[in-house]
Amino acid sequence: MSVKLNNHYDNLVKNYLFSEVGKRVRVYQEANPDKKIIRLGIGDVTLPLAKPIVDAMQAAVIEMGEKSTFKGYPPEYGYDFLRKAIVDYYQNNDNVTLKMEDVFVSDGAKSDCGNIVEIFGDNPILIPDPVYPVYMDSNIMAGRKVTLVNATKENLFLPSPEGIKEDSYIIYLCSPNNPTGAVYDYDGLKAWVDFALKTGSVIIFDSAYESYVDGEEPRSIFEVEGAKKCAIEICSLSKSAGFTGVRCSWTIIPTELMVEDKSLNAMWARRQATKFNGVPYIVQKGAEAALKEEGLKASKETIAYYKRNAKLLTDLFTKKGIFFTGGISSPYIWMKTPRGLSSWEFFDELLNKVQIVGTPGSGFGANGEGFFRLTAFGSYEDTLEAVKRLDEIL
Repeated sequence: MSVKLNNHYDNLVKNYLFSEVGKRVRVYQEANPDKKIIRLGIGDVTLPLAKPIVDAMQAAVIEMGEKSTFKGYPPEYGYDFLRKAIVDYYQNNDNVTLKMEDVFVSDGAKSDCGNIVEIFGDNPILIPDPVYPVYMDSNIMAGRKVTLVNATKENLFLPSPEGIKEDSYIIYLCSPNNPTGAVYDYDGLKAWVDFALKTGSVIIFDSAYESYVDGEEPRSIFEVEGAKKCAIEICSLSKSAGFTGVRCSWTIIPTELMVEDKSLNAMWARRQATKFNGVPYIVQKGAEAALKEEGLKASKETIAYYKRNAKLLTDLFTKKGIFFTGGISSPYIWMKTPRGLSSWEFFDELLNKVQIVGTPGSGFGANGEGFFRLTAFGSYEDTLEAVKRLDEIL
């Protein structure tokens, strides 16, 4: 006899995309230690935390060193001061009215995207292809049946529910999208909200890159009428305020959202209270500062820096006549690989010939084959150099 394992793990892709990228880069670097590699692959930010955030966190550290202001376990759902700051952020930036009890503070959008499946039963899952791996993998781990919705060059990587069999699904959407950088307009999101309302489906909306939207496109799904009755939104400070190494995000589950006459808000609250001990006070004070006037001003400057990097890349691809999406309201540029190269062939060519690291599109799904993701999160100087090198090879 032996213990039983979760055999659904056997259905996962054996090599996690970014682990394989890292492995190939390490092998190349060991063989070529004198070559400077420019990393435009993994979407990690490079600019430091802004001063208002650092000041708030330093003040919180001092508080934690005094008996009168020391804090122990934080509230599982977040301190009220941060939940209020998030509510105010939605009201002021998106004209979306939320209640504080709709807001759950956590340690990362990736964590919540993976954990949210726990409050649902064995539902069919709709996920766009290509896709951020956590949506797919977390549902495979849970043994769910996943149906892929084709995101292609023809629909500009923004699939619609048209033609999908009417059933009750858990639907994953991300806009601005990772990996493609594509952004839904209001009508595009409304089509999904209307489909969800009609079929009794629930949308899990990943808005981690909402602060990059540069136009009239919705930043929150709750800008769409009816979304509070069918959608959950997950957002993060990682790519706007540089919190990739600090870890703070939030999930919005409106109290209006009911399934089988049960409140998903109450179920997630119970899940968090049982399995999560909250985000540290120091981090939450930094997050509050990031959402106040000075913090938002600093974040806009950071985002403008990364957008300038993106424009360097998209200007080159435009000049070369290479199809791409993203780069305008997104820190990601999703480009067609040149000369009919596969995604991994192009990865190897860039690494070996011009020492640039990106991410092969095929790692995000079958529809990513023949495409390649670059990020704008490098330094301006490195991005300038990358453009020069790319100009030689494209």
